[in-house]
Amino acid sequence: MQISRRALLAAGAALPFIPARLRAAANPGSLIFGLSSYPPNLEPWKHTGTASGTVKLLIFRGLTSFTPESKVQPELAESFEPEGERGWVFKLRDAVFHNGKPVTSEDVRWTIEQVAGEKSTAYLRGQFQQVEKIETPDAKTIHIVMKEPTVTLPLLLASFNMPIISKGTEDDPVGAGPFILKNQERGVALELEAFDKYYKPGLPKVKNLRMVAYADENLRVAALQAGDVDLIEYVPWQSMQAIEEDKNLKLETTNGPFMGLLFNGARGPFVDKRVRQAVAFAIRREEIVKAAFFGRGAPLESIPIDPNSEFFNEEKSKHWRYNPERAKQLLAEAGVPGGFSCTLLSTAQYGMHKSTAEVVQQHLGEIGIQVQLNLPDWATRVNLGNRGQYEFSVTGTTAEMPDPDGLAPIMDSTLPIANSRSCGIDAQKLHRLFVDGRSEFDPTKRREIYDRLQDEAFDQVTLAGLAWRSQGYAMKKDLEGFTNLPGAMTFNSGQTLESTYVATA
Repeated sequence: MQISRRALLAAGAALPFIPARLRAAANPGSLIFGLSSYPPNLEPWKHTGTASGTVKLLIFRGLTSFTPESKVQPELAESFEPEGERGWVFKLRDAVFHNGKPVTSEDVRWTIEQVAGEKSTAYLRGQFQQVEKIETPDAKTIHIVMKEPTVTLPLLLASFNMPIISKGTEDDPVGAGPFILKNQERGVALELEAFDKYYKPGLPKVKNLRMVAYADENLRVAALQAGDVDLIEYVPWQSMQAIEEDKNLKLETTNGPFMGLLFNGARGPFVDKRVRQAVAFAIRREEIVKAAFFGRGAPLESIPIDPNSEFFNEEKSKHWRYNPERAKQLLAEAGVPGGFSCTLLSTAQYGMHKSTAEVVQQHLGEIGIQVQLNLPDWATRVNLGNRGQYEFSVTGTTAEMPDPDGLAPIMDSTLPIANSRSCGIDAQKLHRLFVDGRSEFDPTKRREIYDRLQDEAFDQVTLAGLAWRSQGYAMKKDLEGFTNLPGAMTFNSGQTLESTYVATA
């Protein structure tokens, strides 16, 4: 069955959906996954949230991926290694796309050219415009030469926003993932079927995978508790203890995702960086951890470099500690000592987004900034962000990779507009420091660069960190093979659904 572009890329708001018992007669060849929302779209190179990313990881695959320990590994590539000062060479494994065509070096070249194209709207367009040339001496070999040395290229290629698709299928994207999308109930569910020519012997473990959207997080938990689904994402924090105490269920959590604020620097009150700085100093972040995450997280008073990273700087990690007097001083310096009125874009579909927005609204009111909340559904939130139609907004996301360079797509506001990064802030020095960081192979020199980058980030405030959060998947106790990848890579955990099954089904 062929899925048209209209069906594949259809946008649809997630609808509350209470299924009847979906697992009829305990079909051992099936798995049911509870999504946190219906994907706004499945365009392979756009960033439209975790639910979309989870599905994309099943129908598409990239040159590389992440191990259960969040280390980069070959995927469609069989091997990769640096070549010279600016190059990388990738050797492809024997794999085929869902249309039966082999995965070749020409498909890889074409994919990168589409992502980097002048008219591209790809999330990682800016990063791949740094490719100087691509050579394909044979069908299995790709030489990628960057404009500057790029230590993080293999990690970028593991992003679920950078899958390889069959050449010429941009209108009906064809991937090489473990499952084929067979049908969609718009706003409700997606039906996937195992790809019988998948390149990993014995995988996927199940023949049918049903992805059911539960926009209401409490219904998502109830469906798991009732046995209607086998596994859910985005476990609400208020439900984690009950799941931990349920002998029929198990919970896997990790810290790594975070909440933050993004700003429109092209127009409105946040054009002045001093106003952005004032906002960053005006928030008691521990209240967000308590209100949005029931204490399962930690305040984030800097930019989100993992505390376990070799590039973490303890001294800089408290830069935005609550300081209302400093916030008021900055507002006065910006010419708005009495504050102003503005609108904060968030969403009511995820409780963490709504609760974070409410705390921000309360705290900014204390320094004279009157905030009105705009809380549409998730699909609308994404679309408004992608068009830059907001004054400032709540974001909940994670780094693209377990390296500070993974923050570039979130913090580098010189890149094209996207819903998960600020827009209209011409932070050229910050951009240059990201380039320098990914160009340096020496760890000591990289640490020095990222220290300077943090100082520049504090000045420009393209992202104001708010809170680390504990991110959880919950599942039946007898479900096997699924791994919640640690730290920043948790949203790539969907890739392990290829090896997931219910042992007693």
